[in-house]
Amino acid sequence: MYSKFLNLDQEKQDRIINAAIKEFALKGYDRASTNEIVKEAGISKGLLFHYFGNKRQLFLFLFDYCYEIIAEQFYQKINLAEKDFFTRIRQAVMIKMELLTTYPELFKFIEEAYLEDSPEVKVEVDKKVKGLNDANFGKAYEGIDFSKFRDDMDIKKVLKIITYTFEKLSEEEFSKAKLSPTHHIDYEKVFQEAEDYFEIFTKCFYK
Repeated sequence: MYSKFLNLDQEKQDRIINAAIKEFALKGYDRASTNEIVKEAGISKGLLFHYFGNKRQLFLFLFDYCYEIIAEQFYQKINLAEKDFFTRIRQAVMIKMELLTTYPELFKFIEEAYLEDSPEVKVEVDKKVKGLNDANFGKAYEGIDFSKFRDDMDIKKVLKIITYTFEKLSEEEFSKAKLSPTHHIDYEKVFQEAEDYFEIFTKCFYK
């Protein structure tokens, strides 16, 4: 679908992508202006739609693009040979902190996409988010040494409790961000709260 755009030289691709990420992250989907995007990118509006078809397709392309970059970097850094569940999850948290510093614009765009209420893109973004979450939770549990968990516990139920807790934690933070004029998320505070839960879960569920 995006072959015409992907055949452009890298410098031109980057100009268009950076301009679009900046506009959508700053204003959200409905208020974002394709006029501002093409002005910043130094191309015509006709060319933008030649590459992406319409504003909606551009937004969804950017979501996939930003996620793929972050996911690629994440899985290059995480040690999936680590068998302790909570050590691996802590490792994932620290890598995310590092990536937030390295790719602030990409994370800002993804945050806005997660918070997006526009009916033009919400259903598709929600579907993408669910699929990505399911895939990532599967990878998070690969190779884990479940013998460390208490024998009198149902592991599947324990993992559901842990998963639901952090899903709820994320939902609460995104709900707060929606009410904030800047949509700011204090990730350091979130990660500290996550660490508190790690300590509780370790005491409750490990032998």
